[in-house]
Amino acid sequence: MQLSKSRIMSALQCRKRLYFEVHRPELQKISPATQAAFDTGNRVGDFAQQIYGQGQGILIEYGPGLSQALKDTERLMTAGVDEPIFEATFSHGGVLVRLDVLIPPGPHTQSPAWKIVEVKASTKLKDEHVADCAIQAWVFEGLGYALGGIALAHIDKAYAYPGGEDYHGLLVEEDLTAEVAELQDSVPAWVGMARESASGEMPDVQVGQHCTTPHLCPFFEQCWPTETKYPVQALRGSKEKLGQLVADGYLDIRDVPTTVLDGTETRSRIHRVTVAEEAELLEGASSFVQELAFPRYYLDFETIMPPVPIWSGTHPYETHAVQWSCHIEDSDGSLRHEEFLDLSGEPPMRPLAESLIGMLGHDGPILMYTNYEATVIRGLADRFPDLAPELEAILDRLVDLHPVVKENYYHPDMLGSWSLKAVLPTIAADIDYSALEEIQEGTAASKGYLEAIDSSTSPERREQLRTRLLEYCRLDTEAMVRLVRFLGARPSPTSGPALSR
Repeated sequence: MQLSKSRIMSALQCRKRLYFEVHRPELQKISPATQAAFDTGNRVGDFAQQIYGQGQGILIEYGPGLSQALKDTERLMTAGVDEPIFEATFSHGGVLVRLDVLIPPGPHTQSPAWKIVEVKASTKLKDEHVADCAIQAWVFEGLGYALGGIALAHIDKAYAYPGGEDYHGLLVEEDLTAEVAELQDSVPAWVGMARESASGEMPDVQVGQHCTTPHLCPFFEQCWPTETKYPVQALRGSKEKLGQLVADGYLDIRDVPTTVLDGTETRSRIHRVTVAEEAELLEGASSFVQELAFPRYYLDFETIMPPVPIWSGTHPYETHAVQWSCHIEDSDGSLRHEEFLDLSGEPPMRPLAESLIGMLGHDGPILMYTNYEATVIRGLADRFPDLAPELEAILDRLVDLHPVVKENYYHPDMLGSWSLKAVLPTIAADIDYSALEEIQEGTAASKGYLEAIDSSTSPERREQLRTRLLEYCRLDTEAMVRLVRFLGARPSPTSGPALSR
């Protein structure tokens, strides 16, 4: 069986994951966040070719097929080249690898040794990266090629983009030659384990932390209980402890005896409310709402964190606010809505900050859900010192709804989550993010914004994205309005199960 490097890495995370990849690939479920990570990796890989190639380099295309890629690589290795090879493709011992960057021996050295550079979009070296490189080295040297060194190139967060498409310095290398050499004797065992996992019966592996570490398994739902109404993973906590509950035969929270819980307050509450199958709303919620002054501002930002900076002076993965939505509620219950979105492609941060200051005025609580908005505003204050006093005054007015909701409300259908998208269906089922076209969550919003400002995007497509971005962000702040009205208007018992949806 031919194994790719990625399949061996899957087996190192979980043998059952590899079994599913080979035998039941149609069952995998790729989350938006995972797909975004794939897209980010591809984008960084493209820039790595620019950086290492410096206008040169040879790309081994995969389109014509694996066989042709192997032949093209072998031809180049035999003929000898003096420029980098990108996506060089090798097979040894039934293992296939494609190398991000393969650097030939220097013109002023007598050594025939090559250098491998693996490119990652992360900002630091991780344990799995060493294993990844070890597999590449095993295949490369197994074919008889001399390897002079192997390195991991990752994003340098300290890099500041100077503009002009100059991305030298974006990547920083860490030499892994010694660490990889120490693992060479382990690689054949990994290959054997992966081959057995892929070709034999389905491995019997208990669920646990490996289901989400180092990556969320795309077959998570095949192993954790999903057919039951309130699966035990909604109890929260470490995957090891929850996995043990599954191993002990507990699939639904309602079946878990109180005696086996670890006694944490949050877990006990989720269990108690779920067993009762009734929502719990405590009187602290209405007390909180009654104390809120008017006008009330419901604020939400959309941000991007591009791994490759797009505006001069910015850094990789720096958070940039690119859009805001705000519903304003007056004491008579009337609502008005304000918003900001600039798709010109110019840095939007300053006009966004200025428009925000002008819209929010000087009085009234500014409601947010989690403290992310506070983080964004602090970032704007750091970037624009002349606006800092007004932005810091806004910070003093921020009120976070998340801890209030977490302390006072829980519905079994929230499945252990107090995210706004988990809470909302239990209080306002008519607000449905899934009914939105294309952009239904934050990852898609970020992707949509980046597409909209791309110079190759047609005006028609840009306007389509504008509409969808505005609809999505507006729904977030409308959802907070509905949440506050729910918390303040519903009966509030002092304790115990209270409300059924």
